[in-house]
Amino acid sequence: MLSDTHRAIVKSTVPVLESGGEALTTHFYKMLLRDYPQVLPFFNPAHQASGAQPRALANGLLRYARHIDQLEQLGDLVATIVSKHVALQILPEHYPMVGDSLLRAIREVLGADLATDAVIEAWAAAYGQLANILIGLEKKVYDDQAQAPGGWRGARQFTVVRKQPESDEITSFYFEPADGKPLLAFEPGQFIGLRVVIGGAEMRRQYSLSTTINNDHQYRISVKREPGGKVSNYLHDDIHEGATIELFPPSGDFTLTPNTKPLLLISGGVGITPMLAMLEAALPSGRPIVFIHAARHGGVHAFQARLDELVKWHPQLQHFFCYEQARAQDPQPHATGHLDEEQLKQWMPASPDVDAYFVGPKPFMQAIKRLLHEIGVPAAQSRYEFFGPASALD
Repeated sequence: MLSDTHRAIVKSTVPVLESGGEALTTHFYKMLLRDYPQVLPFFNPAHQASGAQPRALANGLLRYARHIDQLEQLGDLVATIVSKHVALQILPEHYPMVGDSLLRAIREVLGADLATDAVIEAWAAAYGQLANILIGLEKKVYDDQAQAPGGWRGARQFTVVRKQPESDEITSFYFEPADGKPLLAFEPGQFIGLRVVIGGAEMRRQYSLSTTINNDHQYRISVKREPGGKVSNYLHDDIHEGATIELFPPSGDFTLTPNTKPLLLISGGVGITPMLAMLEAALPSGRPIVFIHAARHGGVHAFQARLDELVKWHPQLQHFFCYEQARAQDPQPHATGHLDEEQLKQWMPASPDVDAYFVGPKPFMQAIKRLLHEIGVPAAQSRYEFFGPASALD
């Protein structure tokens, strides 16, 4: 049980986490993936190699230690973790593996002078509290998903009924349940997990649902081919119409909030996938919508024809796109280079009192978050989602 003494000790480790948290979590992941190979399917090696996964965990541990006596200060962190875990089907039996590796990493990285028995005991209690919170919240989501109309728990067999190239890099996959039974409804902005076996190794990934159309009997994801990406390349090269694949139920807390305020949707690259689902869901409301998309060039600009079609049928929708470097054969973009404050202010509604959602590569999102703040969009009305491990934009 976590005592006041434990809380005080954990908070006393904040300076250590501030200066050496990433070294600690890097060592933790090496131990976890070495000693518990059964968790390997849950992790993308690219996020380990780039340091994104250790950085995200270091940030999470630091926030937890700072606010261990005021967990409400963690904000959306817990909900984000739960959504990611549910999409990958993390189970209670996985938590002791993580706890064992974390405590050993603390002892080995910090050394005997800092990682005293009291510190290890305090962090064991703190981790136990966090694990119990997450397990409880995840169980509720699993139960709700299984009991909802069209719902299920664990993996479910789906058939690829259509495979559609959307750009030089992005291909859409349309799935229907192999059992012919109804599908669980989802919120625009959510994602699904999938499980594949490549070369005898199980791998799990999450992909945004990219349309709300026909969601009563069909799901669609739109996948970017990543250089060296095992799963994305496998999907592009080896998964064809008629293939069977295992999917987990939709999850995610980055969802469109019903509102009458003007809606601002901004995407970069493959970040267009959840934005398109949000757009399709919002159009029937009649609220003013501005959709802004940034791409390297026209060859990698997905869904342009779909956006042009929607603009024709919905006068409240404005669509602008920007290319980093337009090619001679590309359609004329509304702007070239990187989005700046002047360009963004020109396209968005005159008042900054908008609901803004943005997704894209991390540098893109950092820039958009800063620009929206400078323009005056309230922080509570500026929402974003990470592809991969969540980390700080600031």
